[in-house]
Amino acid sequence: MSVSQLFDQAASARRVDKITIRRPDDFHVHLRDGAMLQAVLPFTANQFARGIIMPNLVPPVTTVEAAAAYRERILAARPEGSDFEPLMTCYLADTTTPDEIEKGFRDGVWKAAKLYPAGATTNSHFGVTDIPALAPVFERMAKIGMPVLIHGEATDPAVDIFDREAVFMEQSLLPLLKRHPGLKVVIEHVTTAETVDIVRAHASRAAGTITPHHLVINRTSIFQGGLRPHLYCLPVAKREHHRLALRKAVTSGDSCFFIGTDTAPHRRNAKEAECCSAGVFGGATALQTYVQVFDEEGALDRFEAFASVNGAQFYGIPLNRGTITLERRESRIMAAVAVDDTEVVVFQGGETLPWSVGPVVA
Repeated sequence: MSVSQLFDQAASARRVDKITIRRPDDFHVHLRDGAMLQAVLPFTANQFARGIIMPNLVPPVTTVEAAAAYRERILAARPEGSDFEPLMTCYLADTTTPDEIEKGFRDGVWKAAKLYPAGATTNSHFGVTDIPALAPVFERMAKIGMPVLIHGEATDPAVDIFDREAVFMEQSLLPLLKRHPGLKVVIEHVTTAETVDIVRAHASRAAGTITPHHLVINRTSIFQGGLRPHLYCLPVAKREHHRLALRKAVTSGDSCFFIGTDTAPHRRNAKEAECCSAGVFGGATALQTYVQVFDEEGALDRFEAFASVNGAQFYGIPLNRGTITLERRESRIMAAVAVDDTEVVVFQGGETLPWSVGPVVA
């Protein structure tokens, strides 16, 4: 046997073809409502035990009563036999009061509050126009231990779209952290190497979620062979060195990073429009995409912490019971999911992925 054959044999012996992990959670989920909720929820529920549910409906979920009602609609839409648990969030607005925040948190209705800079992304026009003015709300959240989840992009139209995350971090996020040292913060859908560094520097009270699609695509992907609207999201994908930094972050073993798919379904006609909606529907392929990244980076032994442990520990909630198995077995991904008389295009839909999601053991 040749030396090269010996190396190939050793590599094959080391290859892991199946992993079983504690059931994971998705800490950033857009389920929408109505027919869309019914269509997309099963994909999240089949992979994740719990999900942090985004509140940017129309109208947004700004009150305890609205959050409780939305939670009931999600529970009613679960597939038969599903035990998926929606964890609700409050949509912060200029009119949000500390007492409403505390009431919802104390009553167990919501786990966190979402900060959208007004106009930053889908259905964010009711969002916050003056972050420092919400100081009383942030002070109360710090006191009761309620995290704030931040869509970290500047909204000044003069700022280049590829720089909006960096500008927000410098002008808004870092000052916020300094003003409120007791506040727990999740910087959602991190897309730059610099934001990775900020999360690490404040890891005692800050965390970052990273999406599956930002680990796979860079900004060139959006224009490969023509404009690809189904890869357009906010924050938009960045240069290749940022993508590589994200992959290093999620596979590093650092506990300040965890799953947040930002799965964001839009109907095909909203994506393939003159003014394209921002969002990638990654809920159907999330775990397969994440585990492929960990496999490619030689870090399968660190996948369970990223998927199932880090987020729960940051939020102070129990780790899930039960397991889910992922197998190195090719699976052909559906191209789209039907919704009413149209459809939602699936991230990596129509492709064959090298990993498959196996059984869940509750």
